[in-house]
Amino acid sequence: MASDAPAGVRVQVCHALRDSVWRRDLELAPGATAAQALAASGFARQFPDLDAWALGVGVYGRLAAPGTVLVDGDRVEIYRTLSFDPKESRRRRVEHRRAKQAKLGRERPPGLL
Repeated sequence: MASDAPAGVRVQVCHALRDSVWRRDLELAPGATAAQALAASGFARQFPDLDAWALGVGVYGRLAAPGTVLVDGDRVEIYRTLSFDPKESRRRRVEHRRAKQAKLGRERPPGLL
């Protein structure tokens, strides 16, 4: 008699570095959690100075708790700190556009882009 239960859950654990991606493909028992996937991936051994949960862990871009149950094909992502402030970056882009428009003689009021 054939069993309907899946043999395992295939997941990928990845962490984006500045110039590359660290990635591990795993096969875990059905019902495995995000914490179990991190432990099985060897992330803590590879990056002993990084705490994955402090950085943030998610599944396909959505934050996940250690007890999040994984399904076949999930990608567990370990985030990294931002190298810039997105709000500051946007402010700089707006100022750059304003300066460019002013140079062309089409100055806009500060409240508009």
